[in-house]
Amino acid sequence: VTLSESGGGLVQAGGSLRLSCTAFGEIARINIMAWYRQAPGNGRELVASITADDNTHYAEPVKGRFTISRDRTKNAWTWTVQLNSLKPEDTGVYYCNADVYEVGWGPRSREFWGRGTQVTVSS
Repeated sequence: VTLSESGGGLVQAGGSLRLSCTAFGEIARINIMAWYRQAPGNGRELVASITADDNTHYAEPVKGRFTISRDRTKNAWTWTVQLNSLKPEDTGVYYCNADVYEVGWGPRSREFWGRGTQVTVSS
């Protein structure tokens, strides 16, 4: 299973970006799809997540500004996060993440990461 991100870039404060992630491979089910970010000198932190039942969770700093969603088409493993009202402190590398049940692996899930996409917000 591989995850591929797109949509990062450079934007001015107050602007918007939309990040997308698609998972490829022999996937039976994905229970949780998420986005993390890592700012320079900091650890990786959860930004937002969405479950297969469409339950969402947001980190406090992004509540009301970011929105995570997923493609509900059967076997379409794509999820996005809309980043609005961006601030310079939102700058970092954004990684998509998924808890995946693979075909033929039974009840055991594995966690996968994308390679990351850079988001830079200028003041």
